[in-house]
Amino acid sequence: MKPIHVITFLGTQLDSGNGAGRWEKWRPTVALTQHEDMEVARLDLLLTGPSHRALAERVRADIGTVSPATEVVLHELAVDDPWDFDVVYTQLFDWARAQAFDTEAAQYWAHITTGTHVAQICLFLLTESRVLPGVLCQTSPPKRQREGAAGAYTLIDLDLSRYDAIAQRHAADQRDAVAFLKSGIATRNARFNALIDEVERVAVRSTAPVLFVGPTGAGKSFLARRMHELKKSRHQINGAFVEVNCATLRGDGAASTLFGHKRGAFTGAATDRPGLLRAADGGLLFLDEIGELGADEQAMLLMAIEDKRFYPLGSDREVTSDFQLVAGTNRDLRAEVAAGRFREDLFSRINLWTYELPGLAGRPEDIEPNVDYLLTRHAQASRRAARFNVEARRAYLRFAQSGEALWRGNFRDLYASVTRLATLAEGGRITEPLVVAEIKRLRWMWTRDSAVAAPGARASGGSPGAMAVDAASVDLADFYDEAALEQIDLFDRVQLQGVIAVCQRSRTLSDAGRQLYQASRAQRAALNDSDRLRKYLAKFNLSWDRVSTR
Repeated sequence: MKPIHVITFLGTQLDSGNGAGRWEKWRPTVALTQHEDMEVARLDLLLTGPSHRALAERVRADIGTVSPATEVVLHELAVDDPWDFDVVYTQLFDWARAQAFDTEAAQYWAHITTGTHVAQICLFLLTESRVLPGVLCQTSPPKRQREGAAGAYTLIDLDLSRYDAIAQRHAADQRDAVAFLKSGIATRNARFNALIDEVERVAVRSTAPVLFVGPTGAGKSFLARRMHELKKSRHQINGAFVEVNCATLRGDGAASTLFGHKRGAFTGAATDRPGLLRAADGGLLFLDEIGELGADEQAMLLMAIEDKRFYPLGSDREVTSDFQLVAGTNRDLRAEVAAGRFREDLFSRINLWTYELPGLAGRPEDIEPNVDYLLTRHAQASRRAARFNVEARRAYLRFAQSGEALWRGNFRDLYASVTRLATLAEGGRITEPLVVAEIKRLRWMWTRDSAVAAPGARASGGSPGAMAVDAASVDLADFYDEAALEQIDLFDRVQLQGVIAVCQRSRTLSDAGRQLYQASRAQRAALNDSDRLRKYLAKFNLSWDRVSTR
């Protein structure tokens, strides 16, 4: 067996005593060296001040009497108040770091019976964190005191992996947390399940920014909210969940919404506004479509993430907010950085934990459990259960899991589809005719989404609600003077009018991009419609802000 090295604080009360009578009492430090079944090779005796030097020397001499083979080394720590946690911990930590521990040559015991409760806690914490590389040792007096009685000792190994029952409990706790993040949905896609497993570990162990990348409707917002709820249930966070879609922020309103403003900071700023970053203090801030933020907002956000402080608009006084950031985007931010549209330092800061959420079409095996989950949710909300009959369920899943089902809106499309079926189900039964009608509706919807007609013509299909691109309503003279307009070919003018018309009827750059490039999306591995549209407009010296506000 390896030699035993004990680390212990001197017990100014328990270890004290003078004269022959001291041997009639149980003194923990001396008693630890009196056990016949083990021998202490070295004992590091820690003192919290010079006033205890005489007692320490007495203890060392007594140990030499009962265990001559034990080397006792005294260490005086600069501790004025042994009940000051900060001082005791710092002194003990620095002492431990200065030691040349050799776990191959010796085994180390941290004796936690003597010293103040603060000293015992510090020994525990440093052993648990492996700064002191050993096990805890707890001693107790004998049931009946007699001269030379050693009492008992117990070793506690803080390596939890050594305890099967504890390891099983931690594993079960982790499984519960993963199930919580997935709302109990028994997803089957191996890639997605592995992703959620890691997100769970990061959620409960880290406060660093997390970035979710994926198409619209892939569940970025949902997963961010579940992360907040999980952390709150573990008492790791006590603030609110604050969500904002950055694609909806424009001009001064963007900075004001996020960082707040002082009254009079800009036209219309009639009162002070705290901003969403301050609302998220102590909680979790979810910035969806973070790639849509302007350059100024990106710089301000970087400061807020790194320093937990920022200036509201119009204020010369900093405010603070300690929040965890979760960001979402459907863009490739690496490409945005390369193009100079997204700050490289901000991307580096939020790119510590990046997860790409697959779209629903890439997880066909997960459609069935999600359908069952949505039916359960609908029943709870409406107090009216709905179920597929066998033929209807088979027909719906066959289509939903096929390549024909595009699920461009991902879970939003699936939610809408299941809601329609459950609402129309007579007697709570979803029948095959209902499924056939729903499949037709989905086909029509996805066909409509991919059909943006040529300028001046109606969208193809003639389906109810099909939209026309009214290019004639766009006057290019609003954007160019006569000389500049003459430099644009007639072909490009007609096409540009149609593009601007789509932009003017769309809420966001991403929305316009999806409409304009919908037909070719299925053939592309990387989807960045907004970037394609931005580059198209830039070719004609236009920007989204300019064409969307006309």
